[in-house]
Amino acid sequence: MKITTFNPVILTKNADAVVELFEELGFKRRHQGRAVNSEGKDVSGIRMKDENGFYVDVSQNDSVEQDKVLIRVNVDDFEEAYNMLIAKGFKDPTGTVDTRTNNNAGLVSPSGFTIHLCHHIKDHD
Repeated sequence: MKITTFNPVILTKNADAVVELFEELGFKRRHQGRAVNSEGKDVSGIRMKDENGFYVDVSQNDSVEQDKVLIRVNVDDFEEAYNMLIAKGFKDPTGTVDTRTNNNAGLVSPSGFTIHLCHHIKDHD
């Protein structure tokens, strides 16, 4: 398994305010996507990048009580990484989300931090 990207994700009820802040810090929108989580709720995400090559993702999710910071770990083999983290005691409280362009899951460590595991599917229509 190879890690292809590694950056913070901010999960928030107010993505517009967070995006505006990061735009003021010099980040620009690179990509915006939508998915439906295992609870059937719409979750949108905005990928941002600054001129130094740093990334931050902002995910709109109306079900979070307060903003959360997760670690995005994008890998070339989702199943291998997922199984390794589960074997290390990580839990998958919301289930895997599979879309046409990626597979992802929010995995919570035994000590409480969350990894947003992602595999970007490059061969799609």
